[in-house]
Amino acid sequence: MPTLPRLPLDVDGTLNKMTMNFDQARFAMIEQQVRPWDVLDPRVLAAMTAVHREDFVAPAHRQLAFADMPLPLAHGEAMLKPVLQGRLLQALAVEPGDEVLEIGTGSGFVTACLARLARSVVSIDMHADFVSAARARLEAAGIGNVRLETADALNWQPGRQFDAIAVSGAVASIPDAFGEWLRPGGRLFVVRGLSPVQEAVRVTRRGEGLHIESLFETDIPYLHGAAPAPAFNF
Repeated sequence: MPTLPRLPLDVDGTLNKMTMNFDQARFAMIEQQVRPWDVLDPRVLAAMTAVHREDFVAPAHRQLAFADMPLPLAHGEAMLKPVLQGRLLQALAVEPGDEVLEIGTGSGFVTACLARLARSVVSIDMHADFVSAARARLEAAGIGNVRLETADALNWQPGRQFDAIAVSGAVASIPDAFGEWLRPGGRLFVVRGLSPVQEAVRVTRRGEGLHIESLFETDIPYLHGAAPAPAFNF
């Protein structure tokens, strides 16, 4: 087995910002984080390798782009850890001819990966600045098969169905509309339930019904408006 490259560290154990090699760091992210978390689909790994994650984070976090941690975005949002992004992409089993919906554009990294896997992607986010920044990043990366919209998924109608839907934030319960937006055979990845023990699931449309498969436990921020109602103690 080949020796994996080590990330350059200063004496205090932090990343050395002067000597960091992004290609080595990207390789280490795939081999030391993503693959060991049972992300084995070669197309997913290739997409996560091809998309330069460091270009999809805030400049202040560029050196942390490959760390096994969520990275803060504006508006109290966060970029998911690489392992969660890998599991999301793998669960959707996106084919080259698929049309994909992403709910929650965020930084645009998962958007870019989906674009490499699918024929086309529609990505929505309620924050206009996220959409604007993601558009610039995708254009800089030469990705042109994505349509971005500023919209709130809980008050939006696409007027069509999709082969796969990626939801980047948690929901207390899965909105009926999300399932209705799936074509027969379509797959939905979403995290549901009550923090701090939420459940990542894959929902597959089979005829007129939906099959829900539990994937793993996690804990991520809720989509705006999709958190559980506050409990009142009397």
